[in-house]
Amino acid sequence: MTNTKRDWKSYYTAIADRPPRKTILTALAGFETPASAIDLGCGIGRDTAPMLQQNWTVLAIDQEPSAIAQLEANFPAHPNLTTQVAKFEALKINQPVSLINASFCLPFCSAEAFPRLWDHIFESLITGGRFSGHLFGDRDSWKEGGLINCQTRSQVETLLKPYKIELLEEEEHLGKTPLGEDRYWHVFHIVAQKSSNPK
Repeated sequence: MTNTKRDWKSYYTAIADRPPRKTILTALAGFETPASAIDLGCGIGRDTAPMLQQNWTVLAIDQEPSAIAQLEANFPAHPNLTTQVAKFEALKINQPVSLINASFCLPFCSAEAFPRLWDHIFESLITGGRFSGHLFGDRDSWKEGGLINCQTRSQVETLLKPYKIELLEEEEHLGKTPLGEDRYWHVFHIVAQKSSNPK
C-alpha cells in the first residue's frame, strides 16, 4: 500500500534533470508578457525554472524545507523569486496572480481542505489568468493507498466548468514512479484559463 508520506528528498533527486512539464510550457505560451505566478508544490524548481527564464515573478511554495533550500541554491538571490514553506491546508494567497501551477501535488492535499483550496486557486487568478497542473484519475493504483483526491473524468470536467479548457489530456498506463515503484498511472494534464465567458 502506498500512502501520502513520501520520500520527497529521494524523489527530487530522481527528477532533478528532467525538463519542465508540458502543462507549464503550454500555459506560459498563452501569455504575451510575463506577470506574477505561484508554483504550488514547487519542489526543487522543475517548473519554476521556465517561469524565471521568461522573466515571471514567482512565489514558489512547498511543504518540504529541503526542497525550498535546494530551489534557492539553484537560483541564488534571484530578484524575481520568493519562496515559502507551507502546507496546502494553510495556503492563503493575498493578491491575484496571472498563473498558478500545481504539478502532481494537489492529490496530496487533505480531503477536507481540497474543495477550499480548489476554490481559492480560482478566486486568486485574475480574469484571463491560467491554472496548469495535474489531477489523478479514479483508476490510478494509488487510489486505495491513501491519495485522497483521485477524480473521475466527469469530476475533473465539473471542477473545470468555471474555466475555458485549453489542455485536458488523460494519460493511463502501467509504469513506474521516479523511485522505481510499480504503478498504474491515471493522470489528467490540465491547462485552463479563467475567463469571463468560460465554455
